[in-house]
Amino acid sequence: MIRTSVLHQNHLLIPQEDPPQTTLQPSFKSGERECYLSFLKKCRNMEEFKQAHAHILKLGLFLHPFCTSNLLSTCALSDWGSMDYARSVFDEMPEPGSFQFNTLIRGHLKDTNMEEALLTYIEMVERGVKPDNFTYPSLLKACARLPALAEGMQAHGHVFKLGFHDDIFVQNSLVSMYGKCGEIGLSCAVFEQMNEWNVASWSAIIAAHSSLGMWNDCLRLLGDMNKEKIWKAEESILVSVLSACTHLGVLDLGRSVHGFLLRNMSGLNVIVETSLLEMYIKCGNVEKGMHIFQNMAKKKKNKMSYSVMISGLAMHGYGRESLRVFEEMIQQGLEPDDVVYVGVLSACSHAGLVREGLQCFDRMKLEQRIEPTIQHYGCMVDLLGRAGKIDEALELVKTMPMEPNDVVWRSLLSASNAHGDLETGEVAGRRLFELNSHKSSDYVVLSNMYARAGRWTDMARTRTEMHSKGLNQRPGSCSVEVKRKMHRFVSQDAGHPQNKSICEMMYQMEWQLKFEGYAPETDEEDEMKKQRLKGHSQKIAIAFALINTSEGCPIRIVRNLRMCNDCHTYTKLISMIFDREITVRDRNRFHHFKDGVCSCRDYW
Repeated sequence: MIRTSVLHQNHLLIPQEDPPQTTLQPSFKSGERECYLSFLKKCRNMEEFKQAHAHILKLGLFLHPFCTSNLLSTCALSDWGSMDYARSVFDEMPEPGSFQFNTLIRGHLKDTNMEEALLTYIEMVERGVKPDNFTYPSLLKACARLPALAEGMQAHGHVFKLGFHDDIFVQNSLVSMYGKCGEIGLSCAVFEQMNEWNVASWSAIIAAHSSLGMWNDCLRLLGDMNKEKIWKAEESILVSVLSACTHLGVLDLGRSVHGFLLRNMSGLNVIVETSLLEMYIKCGNVEKGMHIFQNMAKKKKNKMSYSVMISGLAMHGYGRESLRVFEEMIQQGLEPDDVVYVGVLSACSHAGLVREGLQCFDRMKLEQRIEPTIQHYGCMVDLLGRAGKIDEALELVKTMPMEPNDVVWRSLLSASNAHGDLETGEVAGRRLFELNSHKSSDYVVLSNMYARAGRWTDMARTRTEMHSKGLNQRPGSCSVEVKRKMHRFVSQDAGHPQNKSICEMMYQMEWQLKFEGYAPETDEEDEMKKQRLKGHSQKIAIAFALINTSEGCPIRIVRNLRMCNDCHTYTKLISMIFDREITVRDRNRFHHFKDGVCSCRDYW
């Protein structure tokens, strides 16, 4: 058979019946069988395996199905095995059956050679070997990993034709395959049509939603699973749930999952521990995240663990701590990759460590021989721009070996806005508009810069251009966690059932803020803007949390946009007046407010 890419074979394959097996087989006594199995189990590398193979050939036992099947599976599925050698063993078999083909498919999966796994299935069908219910879980896993939706749907058709559509293992694989291929509707349809669900079924459907970032649905499905009363310590489910908690900022539920893990599992593997670490850090509890990281066994810490810790500390503005973890990683003999360096450079940027950031950038290029990507240059532009080195940032953009993207120009525009450099801001803004930016915030930032400079004609032109492209300013929203439930508010929100109480609390907050010298960051005569600032979603979320949580309880808020200067000043003072720790995660980083001070030290 010619081995061409499976993704270019569009014909439907029709499974056929098994041909009759007519090969004469040598006799094989039970004692010889046990001796043979023991001989194969002792193999620890390919050299020993080849000796076992030669011994079998010498005894004339190669044609016995038991012998050849174990020989093939040992070579194909062992960590030290070779698929090339396994294929040579397979090719010597006169009439391989479904077990032998299934073994080859599983072996290719183990070696992450998904196309070869699918091609093996095609060969199986073309040679008239009937697939069984053990064939399809492996085959569908290969389709999911490619991803190859069309081939997966053909396999689904074969499943129906052969009558395996009620097999729970095949059904679970179909749920997973459709989810990982982005067809969540088909994934849910298969799930709903199942006669019964086991833990693996729930794991597959939750993972399907997780892979598409449908975090609220992950938590909803977890609740449905609990109602079915089949909840147990299934690591894959808990990792998906932890990912949902991480992205939604639901710390209390994440803590509950952690407690469940501790009560029901004797030891956590590195994937689960890293998921816990990421959940705590990205939900704002950096101390607990650091505690988990420090208590992980050194031999369990891998590149992913260090990468999560470094980037997590960067998000919280703990630049020097991030660099310390980076140095520890290198001392442990782990080679940093481009992803780790993105976290390191980001940490330097958020903490204002310009000299250290430049050193790390050079180290990456000269010592690790890593070619900087657009993400690394973006971090460097952000680093220089935040520090007020606008000219150097612009020069770096001009000398980059690749064409700057919108993220790079947006970083430069933001820095120009923060440091009042209208000339560079105009350059960055024009380039963003040339790239056909669809972010209204780019137009808003530049128009506001024109307004501060008194260039009203340019401001009006920029606003008009924004509206002519049909771009509307994205409304700000905040989610705050109260009693294990996330409550979402948008700017000027008046639709909450507790709206009257929220308004009363906001009035009380404003009254006390006046005594601390707070004034909205706007012109005295701009009453319309003052009213808009009063209704920012972050202020509404804080008022709601103050009403519904006990005194001294921390408040955790997740924003969809970068925090404005007014909300930043407002929240600092509220943390002091009401003696609350307030953690806000915006689009870029964390802000920890306590006693009237923010962890960013106003460098953001």
